[in-house]
Amino acid sequence: MNKFFTKNLTIVFFIFVPIIFLWHPNWLGFLGVQPYWPLIWLLPWSMINGSINGIIFGLFLGLILDSLTMNSNFTQIPGLIICGFWFGRIKIHSDILVGHFRYGLICSFGSFLCGIIYFLQILFKNFSDSSFLLFIPSFQNILAEVFLTGFFAPLICSKLLRLFKFSRRKVHS
Repeated sequence: MNKFFTKNLTIVFFIFVPIIFLWHPNWLGFLGVQPYWPLIWLLPWSMINGSINGIIFGLFLGLILDSLTMNSNFTQIPGLIICGFWFGRIKIHSDILVGHFRYGLICSFGSFLCGIIYFLQILFKNFSDSSFLLFIPSFQNILAEVFLTGFFAPLICSKLLRLFKFSRRKVHS
C-alpha cells in the first residue's frame, strides 16, 4: 500500500484540487475570495514534468473545474493551459529562499492571468456601455485572489515540489 501511495502521489494530490476548490474553506479566504488552488498544484508538477504535460494537466484541471461550477458559459481552460505551458518552461532553482519567493510571484502572476482571461470572457459576453461599471468589483476579487495565491504558494508549492520529486525518484529507481 505504501508503494502504491508513493508511486501515485501526484495523482492523489491532483484529486485534492477539486475537493479543496469545492470545500472553499472560509478561514483561508480574504474578502470572500480563495486562492486559485489549481495553480498551486500545477506549478510544481509542471516544473518537474515539463510544458507538454503542463498543458495536458492544465486542460484536465480546467475540464474538471468547469464541470464542477454551475456557470457553463465561461471556462477556466485557456488560463490553465497557458500557465501549464509557462510553468513547464521554468527551471527548478537551487537557492531555496529565492525559490520560495519565486513560487509566490509566479503563482501570483498566473492567478492574475487566469483571472483576467476569465474576466474578459464575462465582459465580452455581457458587454454593454451601461453595465460596464458593474464589473469594476471583479478587479477587487482578482486582486484578492492574486494576493492569496501568492501568499500560500511559497508554503505549499515547496512542499509539493519536494513530494513530487521524491515520488518521481521512487518510481524511477
